[in-house]
Amino acid sequence: STVLRADYALFYKANIPLAVVEAKDNKHAVGAGMGQALNYAQLLDVPFSFSSNGDGFVFRDATLATGVLEQNLTLEEFPSPEELWRRYCTWKGWSDEESRVAGFDYAPHKTPRYYQLNAVNRAVEAIAAGQNRVLLVMATGTGKTYTAFQIIWRLWKSGAKKRILFLADRNILIDQTMVNDFRPFKGAMAKLSPNAKGVERVDAQGTVSVEDVQLAVNKTTKLVDKSYEIYLSLYQAVTGTDEERNIYKQFSPDFFDLIVVDECHRGSAAEDSAWRDILTYFASATQIGLTATPKETKDVSNTDYFGEPVYTYSLKQGIEDGYLAPYKVIRVDLDKDTFGWRPTAGMTDKHGHAIEDRIYTGADMNRKLVLEQRDVAVAAKITEYLKATDRYAKTIVFCEDIDHAARMRQALSNANADLCAKEPKYVVQITGDNTEGKLELDNFIDPEKTYPVIATTSKLMSTGVDAQTCKLIVLDQGIKSMTLFKQIIGRGTRLREDLGKTWFTILDFKRATELFADKDFDGEPVQIYEPGSGEPVAPPEPAVPGGNPGDAGQTGGAPEPLGPFTGGGEADGPKKYVLGNNVTVAVARERVQYLNAQGKLITESLRDYTRINLLKKYDSLDQFLQAWQQADRKAALLQELEWQGVLLEALA
Repeated sequence: STVLRADYALFYKANIPLAVVEAKDNKHAVGAGMGQALNYAQLLDVPFSFSSNGDGFVFRDATLATGVLEQNLTLEEFPSPEELWRRYCTWKGWSDEESRVAGFDYAPHKTPRYYQLNAVNRAVEAIAAGQNRVLLVMATGTGKTYTAFQIIWRLWKSGAKKRILFLADRNILIDQTMVNDFRPFKGAMAKLSPNAKGVERVDAQGTVSVEDVQLAVNKTTKLVDKSYEIYLSLYQAVTGTDEERNIYKQFSPDFFDLIVVDECHRGSAAEDSAWRDILTYFASATQIGLTATPKETKDVSNTDYFGEPVYTYSLKQGIEDGYLAPYKVIRVDLDKDTFGWRPTAGMTDKHGHAIEDRIYTGADMNRKLVLEQRDVAVAAKITEYLKATDRYAKTIVFCEDIDHAARMRQALSNANADLCAKEPKYVVQITGDNTEGKLELDNFIDPEKTYPVIATTSKLMSTGVDAQTCKLIVLDQGIKSMTLFKQIIGRGTRLREDLGKTWFTILDFKRATELFADKDFDGEPVQIYEPGSGEPVAPPEPAVPGGNPGDAGQTGGAPEPLGPFTGGGEADGPKKYVLGNNVTVAVARERVQYLNAQGKLITESLRDYTRINLLKKYDSLDQFLQAWQQADRKAALLQELEWQGVLLEALA
């Protein structure tokens, strides 16, 4: 994709657009550029469009201030900025005070992208008009924090909001925000926490400096200094079961005029969440929610609390605009996941536990059944892909739980023994319980650090981790939540063309990418390729026009299970059956899909490696038919045929 550029955009003030001008040479009609101008005006969210061929102008005024939609103008009749602003404010229905706040200057920080302008302007306009709950939905990697900064800056500088609280759920998000995007606030800003360390800041020239973060809480007394105007806080740092730990209650309920909640899908909309406690306490404040994935379930709703989004910028739009990295999908179906596995009579696992007699499918893998050879097969495919593309491409492997992440780290280390023997941190486990691994998180996301290359995780890295150079996302986790799926995909969407990151790859072992076909997902992958047994894991040349074969990307996961059996505990059987080398795992099938003009995934070819596997298992058709006659095995095969879109009745 290439970033769209209008010929001219007319701004009332810096970053407050009013009109678009599309210019053609005088071999064209004066209105020939109006179609393009209208497209750009829609993207910029402005009502005025001009088309010119150098001899005159066609002016389209969607405010209908004069009762005429389009008219021809000479250069002398071209409206002034003040006239267009007056029409704009009247069209919006603003009072003088609303016009003053909505038209207040941006911070002279860096130039926002068009969708950031739209998000900032929509939010400020809504608040100036008296709306007290505002929701912004912006895809991961599109600069939500910078957008929040500009909203806060304009409301603060205009005097519309004087005391502000910014909430996030990760320390790294708060600290990096303070020394980067929020830096212009300087001494008016402090962290609402008794603990902080120096934070690394990288300037535009690449110079690294360590800066202290101002603290608003006395480390000894835990009392809050209320003289600051802008507070940033980790929400866990100001709430707790102990009343004395509820730092936010040192403020009066009407202290803050504005509260901004970053990543608000992570709990602020839930009735019983800590974030909701803070929002309820400061109910009189204007509250803004920022999220890439608004949560809408029977129990949790962002829109129920914040209202409908005042602006939405989707992953699909970001990719089409050229601001986010496009992606391709390689789907690998393993035989035991696809066709199921059943233990032989009286079979025990490697720890001596008798295995419950039933068919185990993909949903059971690493939750109720651990096949160690499956870990080996997955690690081999990941390694095969990296060897075919770039062995130093940053890779996140999303696993079922912490135990699975630990096994996958070992399997990947063995698969990459040549590199790991020299550099132990080539593969690391980054999970909530792993202190050493968590310390490597900063190194993993640092574009300047080579190691770690591969990170195995379960939930820790699914959100809030700015992995700018991640090129490969591996999904080996069952995902049922669209919110989680989008967050995980977002780990790979950041563009870093200067570092060769122009797209990324999702390597899917769990059919998670079937969620791309869901109506709630706003963008499809550019290609799907499923390698079969003995086939190269890298896709054939090339996928879709504009794709760059050879790069890799990152993918997502699902919540860690609380326990695979309802009974739980050793009294009712082990949490997971573990089987070693006595059960082999192989690739079952390959599918290549492409996008049609309507953005739907169409199957181009399907190679079923069942036949190859059948020849290995059955010497004759009679032997296969005997297995087919078993009712439960037949049911599993019939289900698999349906997954492939082959209905037995239609086939007959």
